[in-house]
Amino acid sequence: MTSRDNMGSWLEGGPTGPDQSGRRLGLPEDGPGSRADLGRRVGALAIDWVACLAISAAFFPTSTGAWLTRGSSGATLLIFAIENLLLIGSLGFSFGHRLVGLRVRRMLIATEGGAAEPDDGRAPGFGRALIRTVLLCLVVPAVVWDSDGRGLHDRLAGTAIVRR
Repeated sequence: MTSRDNMGSWLEGGPTGPDQSGRRLGLPEDGPGSRADLGRRVGALAIDWVACLAISAAFFPTSTGAWLTRGSSGATLLIFAIENLLLIGSLGFSFGHRLVGLRVRRMLIATEGGAAEPDDGRAPGFGRALIRTVLLCLVVPAVVWDSDGRGLHDRLAGTAIVRR
């Protein structure tokens, strides 16, 4: 293996695949409770963002352009943060997550010889949702992933996005 190959595997977070990704989290490979794929996560984010844009355009218009571009950007981000904090903290999913079949659950990485935290189906709670929401709104932590496919915002909050 060349040094370039070694660098590539390090940057990509190590080997992943259906038999690797999510294993340390104790998640099943497929079906309910399995790790959410990138497509569904991006779809949920897009749905949430468009809904927040629509609310912002309706209540905080800044111009008379197209409806998706006339809302205040600051108001849109604040609405997005409030939606995530309240819905994920209390229900375990946002509007977008619900539509694409995802939920956010409490999660700790299994230690050597230990088991991952069992899934009791409850929402993560407002403390974890606050940490996750602040980091999600900063964007960068959300696009840095570990080898289990969790964003840094989920890892630091002790949560994971899984299929319903």
